[in-house]
Amino acid sequence: MARVFIPTMLQPLTEGVKEVEFQAANVRQVIQGLEERFPGIGQWLTEDGRIKPNLAVAIDGETTSMGLLAKVAPDAEVHFIPAISGGGK
Repeated sequence: MARVFIPTMLQPLTEGVKEVEFQAANVRQVIQGLEERFPGIGQWLTEDGRIKPNLAVAIDGETTSMGLLAKVAPDAEVHFIPAISGGGK
């Protein structure tokens, strides 16, 4: 099963749970699993059917640009992390 790490900012919605495991083929199914277990968390991760622009998804340490369609292997580690934007002068 894929290991999904809950970002610190969302742990109040999970009553402090930091990590869960799900069988999921892609990020969309990971979020659906999170929503089933922690109702309401999906709205903090998605917007208009996409990953929120202030979040990034890393699968096995690699940030993906595939959004909800990114594939998740059975033994993958999935992290939702705050997106970092470049600093301008």
